[in-house]
Amino acid sequence: MVSISLLRLSPIPTPKTLSKPRPFSSFNPSSIPSLKFLPKTRLSRKSSIVTRMSYNPTPATDRLVSAVSYTLPFFNSLQYGRFLFTKYPSLALLVDPLIPLLSLYRSIPYASFVAFFALYLGVVRNPRFSQYVRFNAMQAVTLDVLLVVPLLLTRIFNPGRAGLGFKLMVWGHNAVFLFSCFCFVYGLVSSVLGKTPYLPFIAEAAGRQV
Repeated sequence: MVSISLLRLSPIPTPKTLSKPRPFSSFNPSSIPSLKFLPKTRLSRKSSIVTRMSYNPTPATDRLVSAVSYTLPFFNSLQYGRFLFTKYPSLALLVDPLIPLLSLYRSIPYASFVAFFALYLGVVRNPRFSQYVRFNAMQAVTLDVLLVVPLLLTRIFNPGRAGLGFKLMVWGHNAVFLFSCFCFVYGLVSSVLGKTPYLPFIAEAAGRQV
């Protein structure tokens, strides 16, 4: 009974006296960790350092050695262009400036073998040269090796001087010569500009050997 009387005497809370819930009452902005951003000056300095490191010009000596390397397969491929020179004599005028070098090159006994091993052992396998020079030299050596294949096929099958076999030989020699000229010009210009030439069908094989 006493408890019932106490309940009656206690005031009943009205809706106004009830405390309203405040879901964000405990929110404190200072409790959130502040995000610190790097100043723009530091970012600009880092970006400039990265660009300087990525821009590494090729030395002149590396360009010269790489450009000279592509003359070896080009000189050895001139024999495949005799049919084009006979049919189009004007093409021979493009090779006239190289006649003194060709005469000097052919005057040396076993010049192709000497140049081949000198380029392979003296440049490709020489760690003193940069990766750029060794890769270009290996491309030239690989192309020079591939130029021997058409000559071997001609000697094996002996197509003669007339007929379908002779026509196939002429077409093949012309294609080999034009491909060699393309590789020579592409490799020479790229080496002079300091860029890395990637010869088709050759770059992948050369990259494995370097």
